[in-house]
Amino acid sequence: MNITKLAADNIRILSAAAVEKAKSGHPGGAMGGADFINVLYSEYLRYDPLNPAWEGRDRFFLDPGHMSPMLYSTLTLAGFYELDDLKSLRQWGSAMPGHPERDLSRGIENTSGPLGQGHTFALGAAIAAKFMNNRFGEVHNPRIYAFISDGGIQEEISQGTGRLAGHLGMDNLIMFYDSNDIQLSTGCEAVTSENVKMKYESWGWFVQEINGNDADAIRAALDAAIAEPSRPSLIIGHTIMGLGCRTAEGESFEKQCSTHGQPIGKSGASFEATIRNLGGDPENPFVIFPEVAQLYADRREALIAASKEAYAARDAWKAANPTLAKMYEAYFSEEVPCIDWSLIQQKPGAATRNASATVLSYLAENVGNMICSSADLSNSDKTDGFLKKTHALMKGDFSGAFLQAGVAELTMACVMMGMQMHGGIIPACGTFFVFSDYMKPAVRMAALMELPVKFIWSHDAFRVGEDGPTHEPVEQEAQIRLLEKLKNHHGRNSMLVLRPADAEETTMAWRLAMENTLTPTALILSRQDIPALPHHDLEGFRRGAYIVEKDADPQVVLLASGSEVSTLLQGAELLRAEGIRLQIVSVPSEGLFRQQPAEYQREVLPEGVKRFGLTAGLPCTLEGLVGEHGTVWGLESFGFSAPYKVLDEKLGFTAQNVYEQVKKLL
Repeated sequence: MNITKLAADNIRILSAAAVEKAKSGHPGGAMGGADFINVLYSEYLRYDPLNPAWEGRDRFFLDPGHMSPMLYSTLTLAGFYELDDLKSLRQWGSAMPGHPERDLSRGIENTSGPLGQGHTFALGAAIAAKFMNNRFGEVHNPRIYAFISDGGIQEEISQGTGRLAGHLGMDNLIMFYDSNDIQLSTGCEAVTSENVKMKYESWGWFVQEINGNDADAIRAALDAAIAEPSRPSLIIGHTIMGLGCRTAEGESFEKQCSTHGQPIGKSGASFEATIRNLGGDPENPFVIFPEVAQLYADRREALIAASKEAYAARDAWKAANPTLAKMYEAYFSEEVPCIDWSLIQQKPGAATRNASATVLSYLAENVGNMICSSADLSNSDKTDGFLKKTHALMKGDFSGAFLQAGVAELTMACVMMGMQMHGGIIPACGTFFVFSDYMKPAVRMAALMELPVKFIWSHDAFRVGEDGPTHEPVEQEAQIRLLEKLKNHHGRNSMLVLRPADAEETTMAWRLAMENTLTPTALILSRQDIPALPHHDLEGFRRGAYIVEKDADPQVVLLASGSEVSTLLQGAELLRAEGIRLQIVSVPSEGLFRQQPAEYQREVLPEGVKRFGLTAGLPCTLEGLVGEHGTVWGLESFGFSAPYKVLDEKLGFTAQNVYEQVKKLL
């Protein structure tokens, strides 16, 4: 009996049965990929079944989330799930959602679904592992595995991931490409004729091409990949979509598009004949064969024993290196690092991107596990404040702490998320705010997974100026602030979005970002200098909005975020000259403000008092706060090319226009 093939067939049966019972899902790819994942989990992947979050574990990142039945079935064999869980695939309250969602207690490293992101997370984890290995040695040396499909290879993000992994020589990254030549609606020949092997070799990968359904070939390829000393590895496994599928007449129904995205019984094949062909009972397909149960039980015991040895080696290392051991534990505790914020001295009147650079410079020297990145804009988004205190990560040298991602915003975002998923790292990355559009799919996934990555977005408004409307964000703030309104599965705002109004508020914003270990944070920063506010309130900033200036019995509340707060203050001088009483409010985060007690909200925005909002974004950015009590002056069109001070005049972002609009309101 070939126990390896029997185990792979068991995975195929369970995958097909789970989808059939759910009446929806993707069985075909799972059936083709079963041989690789079975060999990986039953022979190679190193983890602790009793402590799935062990920081020294190997990590497996699934890119094609639609192949979840394959992963779920394998993890069921490994003891992370029960057979009853497979029977409830894709149902309300199930432990097995349609696409895997990050859950280390279940052995799932990453949420997957949007193709291409999963293997990029794996690259981020591999970089994090190299970073840690450089600082702590062999006590931390995990191997990172990824599984990608034809669709993931086609997604544009694979270009950035392939380039960067090859450039950095990520020999701790091994990726299996499940090349079955079938997509959801067509065969791959309808959309591509590229040579994937040559493409990855040109990026500097070690590439092997094998029969992906041959266990011996898989083992040989994994052994060679593990032995590769300086390059990431791609194993192109030619597999068969719907391996084992049969019609009612017993004829092969393999390599069919129809088995990709629907139950076998609806694809043109026979579920019953398929299960029988694979050695199962169609009347009772949710069974783990005794020999397979023993195979995985033996592997479990071997893994537990190996983990004990690893823990003993780690304890000996800790005893010999107490200072490093304390640092290692602190990094992986994910506690907020101890930072003396009073030591950060800002230059009044600085652009908030420059103020951010001041903070980053301090963090680079005082937070040893922080990695910063930029998409070829470090000298403009001012993440070079961090870079100047360290150096870039390079092939063979991971002693630095800055990742030069190149012009690849989506890749960069997913890589930083992978670092966060690896653990022990505080990742931050920067680009222009308008290019956050390239990052939205990743930011959404960061919010869904509750990853506290810090997104630094400079050049926050039309004041980018001469570069014109292609580079001037307008609608971006409204878009990203929607994630402040969207709750994650723990009931929290899924993202913290902060737009500081001056240099001191930028320090406050970074403080909140570093303290936020529960969700991603966005820092939206200005290109141009901004006058310092006359008053700051850290506790008020923490609450999302606070009073900067207040007259007795105000007739109108002026509110804004970012550089528009200083414009309100300038307009206030003209209004007060006519005896108009004002309350001026900085609102760095509506999401935080909405969480405050009603009493505080009424103090900042008193009921029955007119409100005027000023935003360089769409008016809807502030309309929820201004409401029926007043008006918002915002930008309702794309921007224009001109010096930013000219744009301020032409677009009405001046003290005079604030005066005129408030007079009209009153």
